[in-house]
This record gives sequence, structure tokens and C-alpha cells, in this order.
Amino acid sequence: MIRVRGRTQRRFSVAALACYKAGERSRLIFRPRLHGRHDSSARRSLAWTDYRDLLTAAHHQLGAPMVVIWDNLNVHKDARLRTFIDARDWITCYYLPPYAPDLNPVEGIWSLLRRNCQASTAFSDHDQLLAALRRGLRQLQYRSNLIDSCLAATRLALTTTRRQPQ
Repeated sequence: MIRVRGRTQRRFSVAALACYKAGERSRLIFRPRLHGRHDSSARRSLAWTDYRDLLTAAHHQLGAPMVVIWDNLNVHKDARLRTFIDARDWITCYYLPPYAPDLNPVEGIWSLLRRNCQASTAFSDHDQLLAALRRGLRQLQYRSNLIDSCLAATRLALTTTRRQPQ
């Protein structure tokens, strides 16, 4: 017999940027979020403001202009986020084709995370799961070779051409 506690509305979301620059160590910048505990909102995913804050923090941490390549998640295409990006000269944004997870290096990060910190583990509560996620992501942050392998698996190159002003 397996006892299961009552269903909860808590949910985790993690936003992450795999950051690459030729000749430098790869980086992973992430923000985990637990929904439903102290949130009065019914939102069960990250909002455009969470991605805005992640981009701003990454820019401050990296200290350089950024080229962001995103999948087609609906919040990535939110008009308010698009307005934020268009108003900043330090960020250029491109989108992957629809249904192309094999071109997204962050999908490799999620795979590594599932295999390492979540594999064969039954978490007793949300705090334990969040701690494991943070620990797993921090471990990946210091293993740039693994972050590099996620890019290599996509067969994408680190060369870009400068976007022309419109």
C-alpha cells in the first residue's frame, strides 16, 4: 500500500540560459520558481516578467551584449517581452523553428538534470525537490564541458553575423 498525501497545486518552473562565447568558459544562468505556496495568483508557469528579469540578470552577470535563441514557448513570444527586448540595444533575439528541441542546447541541460539529480528519487516534499534541483543546476554551472556538450549535440556553431538595424 502506498499512501499519498492530498493533491497540491504547487508546481516548479525553471528558466535557464546556456551561455556560450568563443574562447570563454560556457555558463549556465538559471532561476527556479515554486508556484502555489505563497503565490496568491493561480499562475502555474513563469510569466514574461520572470524571463525579463532573467535576461536582465544575465546581462549584468555577463557584462556584454547577448544573442538569445529561444524556442517557441508562448511566453517567449509575449508582446510585452518582445517590447522589452526591442527597447534594449544589448539583446538580439532569434527563434528556433517550431518543434525543434534537437536544436535547443537547454534541452540537453534538462536531460542532464533529470538523469543526475532526479533519477531514482522519490522526494518527500517540495522543499526537498527544490533543493535537489538547485544543487543539480549549481553542479552543472561548474562543468562547462557538459554545457559545451549540450551545444555540440545541436550541431550549431558559435558564429553569428551582426543583425542589421531596421
